[in-house]
Amino acid sequence: MGSAALEILGLVLCLVGWVGLILACGLPMWQVTAFLDHNIVTAQTTWKGLWMSCVVQSTGHMQCKVYESVLALSTEVQAARALTVGAVLLALVALFVSLAGAQCTTCVAPGPAKARVALTGGVLYALCGLLALVPLCWFANIVVREFYDPAVPVSQKYELGAALYIGWAASALLMCGGGLVCCGAWVCAGRPDLSFPVKYSAPRRPTASGDYDKKNYV
Repeated sequence: MGSAALEILGLVLCLVGWVGLILACGLPMWQVTAFLDHNIVTAQTTWKGLWMSCVVQSTGHMQCKVYESVLALSTEVQAARALTVGAVLLALVALFVSLAGAQCTTCVAPGPAKARVALTGGVLYALCGLLALVPLCWFANIVVREFYDPAVPVSQKYELGAALYIGWAASALLMCGGGLVCCGAWVCAGRPDLSFPVKYSAPRRPTASGDYDKKNYV
């Protein structure tokens, strides 16, 4: 039962991390306007993401514009798009694999093969977290480098946006959840007595007198 609890906890963490990764991918807050020196009082704030850029007025009015040309985007934005979307799709594949190998499901017959399927799902989730870290850290490094570059005008300096922090948290949840799923599958393979107790009972058949057979089938 302990290994099943590990798998369920890992799946919950992975699902939360997957939702967080989708949220980070879609939010237009990968970099936000930095308020420095003379522009501490400004009439608008600029947000930039992977798919659109937004301008927020001091009155609260926000106007967003979707990037129309993919080829006109910078290299880091194109790469971040591809890697983030790839991580989201890989997490979807890992979800189906993990559910197929989970001890609380009957998609695969209990045994070593079921544990290997669950282990594969956990590894895919961990790889998904690592894959999502690449564009997040790459993008953050560019923002920080340009922020401290004296050649970049103050009006064009940006800070790390909320989407990056959400993405880092989602990556951590995916890696931790994948690790728990792997641990649960490993424990189940080594200690079958700790696996999820699943019992099957055969249906009772009616006797010649019309009553159901009282014999128990397990």
